[in-house]
Amino acid sequence: MVIVGCQWGDEGKGKIVDVLAEDVDVVARYQGGANAGHTVHVGDEEFILHQIPSGILHPEKRCLLGNGVVLDLLQFFEEYDALRDRAIDLEGRVGVSHRAHLLLPYHRELDRAWEEGSAEKIGTTGRGIGPAYEEKAGRRGIRVADAVDAERFERLVTEGAERARDRIEQLGGTVGEGFDRALDESLALRGRILELAVDVGLEVEGALDDGRRILLEGAQGTALDLDHGTYPFVTSSNTTAAAAATGIGVGPTRIDSVLGIVKAYTTRVGNGPLPTGFDPEMDERMRELGGEFGATTGRPRRCGWFDAVLSRYAARVNGLTGVAVTKLDVLDTLPEISVCTGYRTPRGLVEEFPADTHGLEDVEPVLETHPGWESPTTEARSLDDLPVNARRYLDRLQELTRAPIEMVSVGTRRSQIIHVR
Repeated sequence: MVIVGCQWGDEGKGKIVDVLAEDVDVVARYQGGANAGHTVHVGDEEFILHQIPSGILHPEKRCLLGNGVVLDLLQFFEEYDALRDRAIDLEGRVGVSHRAHLLLPYHRELDRAWEEGSAEKIGTTGRGIGPAYEEKAGRRGIRVADAVDAERFERLVTEGAERARDRIEQLGGTVGEGFDRALDESLALRGRILELAVDVGLEVEGALDDGRRILLEGAQGTALDLDHGTYPFVTSSNTTAAAAATGIGVGPTRIDSVLGIVKAYTTRVGNGPLPTGFDPEMDERMRELGGEFGATTGRPRRCGWFDAVLSRYAARVNGLTGVAVTKLDVLDTLPEISVCTGYRTPRGLVEEFPADTHGLEDVEPVLETHPGWESPTTEARSLDDLPVNARRYLDRLQELTRAPIEMVSVGTRRSQIIHVR
């Protein structure tokens, strides 16, 4: 099964992966880097994971990072060691693809220099994701496999750092303090990453042949996909389900199902259009109700009503076989709830998600209003436990998205989940 976000990221994929991981053998990440964050609650403990799949919080589950990932060496081992310090057993449970590209300190410096010098800012996290993928596409990247030869590895890293210094100076920036130390620390991790290096595609293929169950997880969301998102306000990789096969190293015929994750409303962090965005007062209210602050940067997320134009588009480009709706409980106190069914533009009504990102800035959402339920849903464990208006709201989302709802989350804990199918 592939787990994919169907909005602008932050849909709650981490919790859904955590819940489903109990019934699978392997969880593998297929794209993205440390710019994404999954927040998972286990009992009274909160875990924020950036690169290691959230399946790691279940004992004995194997967790893999595929070739489509850009691996931030320093952040990865910081996360790895922090989990171990919290008594999470990692022995033999984490593997990293030989073919995964490394994200090094100079990529972060380049990212910040580009953003600071740009007239139209993307709203990047500054984690170096764009520059790392640029070098990969430009055939100048450094892969985990390049660490096998120590001398060659050091030469490649040194050359990459010098190129980055030159480019940063051209952009009018300066390299930050601690840059050389961070570079040395990255080089010192060569041995540790090689201990975890595996052929991820081969391992997943073998697990499938043995009848084991595999969960493939992506980062960010459909509207941040490099090809299908609100370009240029996107990430630098393909976030959609088709990228799972490429980013892991298996054939597309190996994928049985695709579960799309949608929040019961819409949020976005960073720059770019949000057609259903609230006015400032409602935006602040929803942000507080939902705790809408980025897990990676802490930045406040912009909030809006559920965008069915986007969710229907996501269902199509991902080939969704099912949907999980998260944060339904955040709407519990609202007397009325709206859903966007189309966009009004100077050229008329639009009901399909357009490629013209700048045109999205000026659309007027077509909203249909539903009565709220104004009662708590956090104790519901079946659809029958939900208030009638909550059931009707979910029925309408399913109808508009054109994919069956399979799961509904009504809180942050593992137990606060409704399995529909």
